[in-house]
Amino acid sequence: MSQEHPLVTDFLNYLRFERHFSPHTGKCYAADLYQFGQFLLGGPDAAAQASVQTRKSPSVGGYGGGGSTAVATAPVSTQNAGQLQLLREKLLGADANQIRSFLSFLHEREYSKATSARKLATLRSFYKFCLRRNFVTQNPVATIRTPKQEKRLPKFLDVTQMQKLLSTPDDSTLLGARDRAMLETLYSTGVRVSELVALNISDVDAPGQCLRIRGKGRKERIAPIGPTALIAIRKYVDMRSRDPRNATFDQQPLFVNKHGQRLSTRSVRRKLDKYLIMCGLDPSISPHTIRHTFATHMLNNGADLRSVQELLGHQSISTTQVYTHVTTAQLKRDYDNSHPRS
Repeated sequence: MSQEHPLVTDFLNYLRFERHFSPHTGKCYAADLYQFGQFLLGGPDAAAQASVQTRKSPSVGGYGGGGSTAVATAPVSTQNAGQLQLLREKLLGADANQIRSFLSFLHEREYSKATSARKLATLRSFYKFCLRRNFVTQNPVATIRTPKQEKRLPKFLDVTQMQKLLSTPDDSTLLGARDRAMLETLYSTGVRVSELVALNISDVDAPGQCLRIRGKGRKERIAPIGPTALIAIRKYVDMRSRDPRNATFDQQPLFVNKHGQRLSTRSVRRKLDKYLIMCGLDPSISPHTIRHTFATHMLNNGADLRSVQELLGHQSISTTQVYTHVTTAQLKRDYDNSHPRS
């Protein structure tokens, strides 16, 4: 029988309400802490089993209900107060050597460097939180370096592929018009899929050709949107307003499902998967690939890197700079294919 560990729950609530982390990020952090806790309690075998359990249970470490007053929880495999206290002691008493052993365990189990780095980032945040609350006197992660990451260039679509995808939904139907508007909005603005589903009708400024976006950490920004996407949005909203069921729909969200409720990010992914199959494009393409495509096409056509940073809502320009590597790689391919002496 799983119980909620108060220490980890407090940490997750801190992430949610003070740091404004998304529910998805909180869920990942909870799973990481759950696995590390089991490693401290029972060694590698227990940590491996914890990883299997968290993958099977998407609710582990999630936020109840998804509302603004939801409380984060972190289920752990304990059955009594004594074991809960033992886990607290193990977490607060962990030292750098134990964390290094945990990273070695991840390496032996062939976790990717990116996954190991995220789990280490979880522990960094957790022990910084514990230090601020005076639960520990020093941060055991302070002397541990993050594993060096492989440099992977983001995947993106070329212009022809993007046009093919955008033209696939049948916008003569309400759901098809919605899906066309969603894809056009993703490509026109480069918003994250979480930002897309959070859009309300009131966030669309058609005369000003812009959207109000609520990004990570509750930061708002204004994103320009092109006329083609606005036309698609207007068509969808007009069709929705004429639908006999519209009176029962939630009137606030811009994009709703067939029951009139706000779409989820998972639903957007499922719709995209359907259209990728229909138009014969790579099924591994995700909504985030469209964001990559937006940034790459902007830079390829002369946009300033700082401007693209603002449009994407990146806090650091180093995050945006990965797209310069993409455009440089494209230039190199064009050179190799075109120059007689290449």
